[in-house]
Amino acid sequence: MKKIFVITGEYSGDIHGSRVVSLIKEKTPDIQVEAIGGENLKNAGAKLFCDHSKMAAFGFSFQIAVEHLTLEKRVCEYILNDYKPDLVLLIDYGGFNLRIAERLHGSGIKVVYYIPPQIWASRRWRINKVKKFVDKVLCIFPFEVDMYEKYGIDVHFCGHPLVKQLPPKADKQEFFEKHGLDSSRPLVSIFPGSRALELAFLAETFIEGAKKLQVKHPELQFCISHAPNLSNDIFDKYIQNTDFKIIKGDNQALLSVSDALILASGTVALEAALYQTPMIIGYRGPWLLYLIYLFVRCIKNVSLPNIITGKDIVPELIQNKFTSENICYEAEKLLYDNNYRTNFIEQLANVKELLTDKYSAKEAADAILECL
Repeated sequence: MKKIFVITGEYSGDIHGSRVVSLIKEKTPDIQVEAIGGENLKNAGAKLFCDHSKMAAFGFSFQIAVEHLTLEKRVCEYILNDYKPDLVLLIDYGGFNLRIAERLHGSGIKVVYYIPPQIWASRRWRINKVKKFVDKVLCIFPFEVDMYEKYGIDVHFCGHPLVKQLPPKADKQEFFEKHGLDSSRPLVSIFPGSRALELAFLAETFIEGAKKLQVKHPELQFCISHAPNLSNDIFDKYIQNTDFKIIKGDNQALLSVSDALILASGTVALEAALYQTPMIIGYRGPWLLYLIYLFVRCIKNVSLPNIITGKDIVPELIQNKFTSENICYEAEKLLYDNNYRTNFIEQLANVKELLTDKYSAKEAADAILECL
């Protein structure tokens, strides 16, 4: 009987991993799977070594570092001495998983990395660890293939999971009725981020920019997305002095029915691109972290639509450019410059074309079974 051990570090990895494991088990029902994951992997038939909530903490504290290193040592000892799988599947969560790959090197256990760390964006030197400690990379962006092949790494392009997993566009009329919105007025939606630090640095400026836009164009209506992982206390702390409608738990539907979006940088921009909804990206952080980012980055863009297409489609308002005046100006162009808007939407269509229609989880499952 073949055995696999899967390692995820957060909720998204649990979802992606569960789809891969389900497809593997459909083809080889007797395969044994254990994992660090969550409910999704458990429901897919994996026995949990531990819940990945142990890994979800983020920060730079000594306590967090000790917890991660302790778990890393414990899981490697279990894999090498007790479970002894044929293959370890790493999913995302670059820092932790690359250290796991290094510890497993020379053991005879195959190491496959699905959704590898974004070394094309920063810290390019990590590709040397991938080359040395990972047997096969299953990447999700087309431009990653050339990079890995250049270093002689066995790589397979699976396609991006979002292409098949993203729900279809919501019915606009139904959505507006559900949330008490006026279907005769254009909708601008703000996605200020899913972490407290992002809200602390972004929310106020996003709202100020939207208010400037509202003064100039009173026919507009505005919504703010409340990320489901943020508690009400944290969200309410930063979203103040506004009468904009708050919508929680309907993120993707809101992306699909909006006329324009004001977004924090992240995967949400890729989701918006797949819905072909025009957007602005805004981001600002502590200056020290920004300067470090400038030192380690490998590309100039921060938004995935621009990175994938290699074009400056989406306006990126970063650090000094992140002002309420610039937000208002760029949003106005998206909404009222018809030629600009039409061209913007047409260029967003290229994002999905470049990502292809591949079923990412199936591609990954087939590649893993081939490795076994």
